[in-house]
Amino acid sequence: MSSSDPIIFYDIASGPPVHPYAPNPWKARYALNFKRASFVTKWVDLSEVTSTRKSLGLDPVRFFSNGEPFYTLPAIKDPSTNTLVGDSFDIAVYLDKKYPSSPSLFRDSVGLYAAFNAHMDTTFTTGAALCAEAFPFNSETAGKSKAEFCRRAGVKTWDELVVRGEKRKPILDTLEAAMGDAAKYFRFSDGPFIGGKEADYGDIIIGGWLMMLSHTVPEWKEIREWHGGLWGRLHDALEPYRGTW
Repeated sequence: MSSSDPIIFYDIASGPPVHPYAPNPWKARYALNFKRASFVTKWVDLSEVTSTRKSLGLDPVRFFSNGEPFYTLPAIKDPSTNTLVGDSFDIAVYLDKKYPSSPSLFRDSVGLYAAFNAHMDTTFTTGAALCAEAFPFNSETAGKSKAEFCRRAGVKTWDELVVRGEKRKPILDTLEAAMGDAAKYFRFSDGPFIGGKEADYGDIIIGGWLMMLSHTVPEWKEIREWHGGLWGRLHDALEPYRGTW
């Protein structure tokens, strides 16, 4: 393969019109664009994520509490180096090494960013239940995808996972408090990024989750304004790294 062959980026497709929405694929998409990498998107329906990952020969990197493997995306395949990478954080590390002439994603030790990534995943998943109501399923495969979510959650129907009306407020309050703790990372910054005027992978980690909220949570406009509008400013400032799809 030629060194000019683009990276193949496996992303989870929403229902039509197809657009990226999942947080970890968004971390990878932001990183690819930040590093100005040449890539093409291979869209994968939610119902085909497990089979796609298995067909690539990629082991799972996440597991459910009962030890069952959780097959997910993103993944990249780099034809120029015959490399497969199947985790958003590992993708960022790979890209930073492959494209040393472009700005670095990591201003400090990779280990610190790995810990920050885990912390932010815990922070934002406190609001995961808010996403079910407006989840962007593909209507043609929604039944299959919903059934799999229900199986994982140990419930019988999708309606048991959807939180509506006043029941959403306690979850929003919990998420706001968790994000308030995350806002402390910006306390020495003149913004819009953690380090000031220049983005790095820490901002991308949060940005991936903000994209998920913006696509799946009806209260996104409210969330944008939490903590003095911090999250809306960060979300908007990452726009140059979104690219097209």
